[in-house]
This record gives sequence, C-alpha cells and structure tokens, in this order.
Amino acid sequence: MNEQLENKKIVVIGGTTGIGLSAAKAFVSNGASVVVVGRNAESAEKAKAELGAKAVAISEDATNISTAANAIETCIKTFGDFDALYHVAGGSGRKMGDGPLHEITPEGWSKTLELNLTSLMYSNQSAVKKFIELNKAGSILNIGSVLGQSPSPKYFTTHAYAAAKSAVIGFSKSIAAYYAQYNIRINVLLPALIETPMAQRAANDTTIMNFIKTKQPLDGGRIGRPEDLDGLAIYFMSDHSKFTTGQVIAVDGGWEISEGQF
Repeated sequence: MNEQLENKKIVVIGGTTGIGLSAAKAFVSNGASVVVVGRNAESAEKAKAELGAKAVAISEDATNISTAANAIETCIKTFGDFDALYHVAGGSGRKMGDGPLHEITPEGWSKTLELNLTSLMYSNQSAVKKFIELNKAGSILNIGSVLGQSPSPKYFTTHAYAAAKSAVIGFSKSIAAYYAQYNIRINVLLPALIETPMAQRAANDTTIMNFIKTKQPLDGGRIGRPEDLDGLAIYFMSDHSKFTTGQVIAVDGGWEISEGQF
C-alpha cells in the first residue's frame, strides 16, 4: 500500500459513482479515510461496500445547502478530523432544458447552474468555514470541464453547462487568491469526455466516438477513464501540493490541443 495520504480525512461530494468513486478508492488505497456523498441511495450502499471500513457513504443531494456541511461534520465525528474536499458532483442539464443558446429554457439554465455551480459553492463554502474554524490548512479540489474553456460545437453544445464549468474556474481562482492567507488551497481539474454515467449519450454514439479518437488522441485515441484523474487528485489531496494553489489542469487526452476530425 502506498501511504501518500496516510491519516488524511477527505470528503468527496459526488463520490459514489464515476470519477468520484474512482478517486475515493484511490484515496483509501493511499491511506486516507473518506466520506463519500451521492444522490442515489443504492449507489451509496454499493460505494460503501467497495470502499470498506475506512469509508462512510451518505445519500444526499449536493444542491442542498446542508449536504456538504453535514458530510464534513460526519467526517470529523467518524474519523476525528477533516483535511480536504474533492467536489465532483455535477452533470449534464440536457434533459432539463440545456442546449444551444436559442433553445435553452429558463429551467434548463437555472437547474444546470444549480447542479454544477451552486452545489460547488455550497461545498467549498462549508469546507473553508470549517478549515478556518479548526485553524488549519486544507485543500479543495474542484472538477470543471474542458468545455468551460475549449468548446466543441458539433457534438457538445450545452451552453449553460459550459457557462457553469467556466464559472468554476473563475470562482476557484478567486477564492484561492483570498484564502491563500489562511493556507487553504483551491485547485481545479478539467476532464474531457470520461466514461461515466453522465457520458452515456456520447459514449454510445459511434460517430462521436470516432471523433473522440482524434479529439482525445493520447493512448491510442479513446474516451477517458475515471482513474485517469486519480493521480492528480491524490497529489492535490496530499501534502505534496502544499505550495500549489489556484491552478487549473486539463486531464483531457489532448482535447484542448487537438482539432478533432469529423
């Protein structure tokens, strides 16, 4: 067992499936204790079973203002401390009315921002408040998206989602600048297309997958895997990143530097 995260107590919002669950497994295998939060009760139960004794799984909605605060208190009560927050929760608003600007509904706009930006503000606010209360250093890692700064208009046209993910970058940099004085660091990962429950529309479309072979050309040209983000997540949860804040790193298989062929 690698102990890069020995004795770290970490909360993962959106940690019961996909990118968050993969990270939580990596955190535990590196010595951490984790509290994972997800909306679906069945997924939370499965996550707990997979993560074992050094984990607590909670079924709550990240868009609820009290969810992250409750998870942090659970972390402290169960494991005795709180060191880091990984906010993964978010998702496509396509089914709620997101899409190209001329088609976005008011509900599509508000629900997509609530899911991807407001939930993140709630979790980051709860974490910062607790770090200050405990008078300790802490780490926050937020998930954005390459679509927040690198559009791909033929197949990926959800403009409220892009707005929210772009705002994650600005928000994270702004709070990183302010809370550096408290030794609280905030960083951002930007995944491209990753094989998760959210990505099934694209992952099951042969035309889009052929495009992805040239848009994400690394490693033979493929869709990303949740574990592709784990190495950086471990770094940002660990003391190795104690002098790193306000950074935005794309884990995208080359998306941002590749034209992509139709």
